[in-house]
Amino acid sequence: MAEKERTSLSRRVVTWIPYAWLVVFFLIPCLIVLKISLSQTALAIPPYEPVFSTFADIRDKVGEFSLDSFALLTQDSLYWLSYLSSLEIAAISTILLLIIGYPIAYGLARANPSIRPYLLMLIILPFWTSFLIRVYAWIGILKPEGLLNQLLISLHLISQPLAITNTNWAVYIGIVYSYLPFMVLPLYATLEKLDVTLLEAASDLGATPLKAFWQVTFPISLPGVAAGALLVFIPAVGEFVIPDLLGGSDTLMIGKTLWHEFFDNRDWPVASAVAIVLLVALVVPIVLFQNAQSRAQGAK
Repeated sequence: MAEKERTSLSRRVVTWIPYAWLVVFFLIPCLIVLKISLSQTALAIPPYEPVFSTFADIRDKVGEFSLDSFALLTQDSLYWLSYLSSLEIAAISTILLLIIGYPIAYGLARANPSIRPYLLMLIILPFWTSFLIRVYAWIGILKPEGLLNQLLISLHLISQPLAITNTNWAVYIGIVYSYLPFMVLPLYATLEKLDVTLLEAASDLGATPLKAFWQVTFPISLPGVAAGALLVFIPAVGEFVIPDLLGGSDTLMIGKTLWHEFFDNRDWPVASAVAIVLLVALVVPIVLFQNAQSRAQGAK
């Protein structure tokens, strides 16, 4: 009996660890940001006047909470334009990543098993280098006198250098390059488990290879598509390094707006309000999607 109790306790401890991790490194920081967003800006260090010092006295000071920062988000077009621009860039980048990543993942899944580990290593290899260095290297490739323009001019494909840096095109290139493994690996994990006999059966029933792909392969790979899309869309919405280095001052994304409010304007309450709205905008659809997936699995 005692052994069963120890086993049960061990299982509970194992399940508690992820929850404890989320509480310490996700929930508590989010509550701190929420607390700052309900404060007033002040010329102090830190640059805000906290409404309450501990979460224990929230009930007594609810009426003192300031919603000015959240109201400003609806009054100043900079913020909602930043949200819309970030969502647009992240959505287009996700579509581009799916178009590029799906054939790569399919090729990996159909490659000879003896060389798959080496191909996967090539996909993961960029992670061995600093993310900042990899993004910064694209400046040398895309700038007017960079490697890409020199190659195109030497091949007589263009007569004048292309203006790619400081545009949204450069941001798309940077995001696609940086997040491609996050799209390829979930797709590969799904496609690698595909039963080839299903394709053979579709072929025996008269389906062309293209029709078999759309009616058999692609539907089976949808969980990998959803996982890859979430893995690249969510961080792309809040991306800061890529638009700052490759997009220039004209690229409007919420990550740059957050940086500007925190470090240039030193308006921490407004920046925290921006972060909270972004968090809600991303977390709520994810929770709804997960619930829908759970119901679909339960129905099966």
